[in-house]
Amino acid sequence: MSGEKAVLALLDEKPIRAASFIVTVYGDAVEPRGGIVWIGNLIDVCGAVGISETLVRTAVSRLVRGGQLVGERSGKRSFYTLTPAARVEFSLAARQLFSPGDQDRWRFICLTGESVEDEIRHLERHGYARLTGDTLVGLRPLPPTLNDNALVFDASISEGETFLGKFAADRFTLAPLAESYRAFINRYSKLTTGPITGSDALSLRLLLVHDFRSIVLRDPNLPRAALPGDWPGTQARRLFSERYLDWSVAADRQIGRVFVNESGPLSRETPATTARENQLQTYSA
Repeated sequence: MSGEKAVLALLDEKPIRAASFIVTVYGDAVEPRGGIVWIGNLIDVCGAVGISETLVRTAVSRLVRGGQLVGERSGKRSFYTLTPAARVEFSLAARQLFSPGDQDRWRFICLTGESVEDEIRHLERHGYARLTGDTLVGLRPLPPTLNDNALVFDASISEGETFLGKFAADRFTLAPLAESYRAFINRYSKLTTGPITGSDALSLRLLLVHDFRSIVLRDPNLPRAALPGDWPGTQARRLFSERYLDWSVAADRQIGRVFVNESGPLSRETPATTARENQLQTYSA
């Protein structure tokens, strides 16, 4: 099928929200190129996946109020840049998306203070599991917004690794995550495209990242010994890497051709984009 039909097929299966997709655009295309872009580029790239200009402007305003973006004007154009706090958050998300690595450093977090339940929900959304009322366990990097009153222990396994699978199964909710990975595999393994234009390649790559990001940011990054034998996450990551690399040459060319900041065109390639693609090569091999 053509690139345009492939984009439409993905959109028919799974509609997307404006604010969440703009976060994807920044994470994939803008953050590794300096973190600032003209709002006209956001309007165009979102329009290619069916998001109206009105929804884009509303979502950008919401992201500004939420402390993720800051707006500035240059002449008649408005540009939006990631805040320092958002850049830290995006950097952690990019690591989880492109190079999570093998984790063996367990963290036990004991929370205190008035907002314990909110903090627990935040950590659970980022791959931690609740052990007791105020204590969680996980392997993911600590979020930058972690409660200042949190007590954190680092640990490694010294004995009993054969029971690790049962420990994980009893505490981490893996079944919904596995189902999400299987749906991702089904969605993108059946997607075939012929030669595609730069705009379609960019749309496809952004949709790919958008879908995969929604799964991996919930993944606790458990070691292989703690996972079920039929765990689909490995296959999903390999498929993500292959599709991302398939579409990247044309997608990056499109970014370099049309995306601009207040100084001019964004770079087609940067050390950050090259590092990402090099890391993905190791998963697709």
